[in-house]
Amino acid sequence: MNVLIVGYGKMGRLVEELAAGAGMTIAGCVDVDGQGWAPADVAIDFSTADALKANFARYVEMRMPVVIGTTGWGDVAPTLQTAAAQARLGVVASANFSIGVNLFEMIVTEAARLLQPHEQYGAWIHEQHHAAKRDAPSGTAILLRDAMTRAGYRRAIDVSSSRAGMIPGTHTVGFDSQSDTIELIHRARDRRGFATGALVAARWIQGREGWYSMADVLGV
Repeated sequence: MNVLIVGYGKMGRLVEELAAGAGMTIAGCVDVDGQGWAPADVAIDFSTADALKANFARYVEMRMPVVIGTTGWGDVAPTLQTAAAQARLGVVASANFSIGVNLFEMIVTEAARLLQPHEQYGAWIHEQHHAAKRDAPSGTAILLRDAMTRAGYRRAIDVSSSRAGMIPGTHTVGFDSQSDTIELIHRARDRRGFATGALVAARWIQGREGWYSMADVLGV
C-alpha cells in the first residue's frame, strides 16, 4: 500500500518512520514548497489548516482517499464534506488519531451521560501542551467538549489551556461538586500514538466512501 505524506513536519516524518513497520511504502512527501505530489493509495495530511483547503482540491482531483490529522479548519468543514460526497471520496478526519485518546473520549462521553442528572456537578476541561503548539484550546479539547454535549450534558463546560516548556499533551476532564471531585486524565508521552493511529486509519479507509472519524475506524 502506497502512502502520500502531506505536511512533512514532525508528524509527517514520524509517519514516514513507522510506515515500513505497518507494511506501507511512502509514495512521496509534500512539504511547504508544494512539491512532491505523487499517485498513492491514500494521503495522510498533517499540514496546516490553510494548506488543507488547497490540498483537499488535489485529493478530489486525484480521487485519493485521505486521512486528515490537521486541526483548526472547522470553518470550512461543510465545504470539504460536500466536495468529498460529490467525488465519492473516502475521508477519515480526527483532531486526534491516538487510539488511547479516542477510547478516552468514549469514557468521557459515558461519564458525562451518567453525571448529567446530578446538577450539583459542574464540568471543566483543561489541556496542557508545549509552548510551540499553535492552537488553543486544542482540537482534542474541543472534541471532548462536543462529545460531552452530544451525550446530553447540558450545563456549561469550562475549557482552558496552558502552553509552557515541553509539556506533553495532557487533557483533564473534571466534574466537581461541593462534596467531591472526579477527574479523568489522558497524557500522551510522545507522538508515536498519533502516527500509529493515522496509519491504522489509512489502511481502514481503503475501498470506503464517505466521511468518517477515528471512532468509526475503531468500531466504537
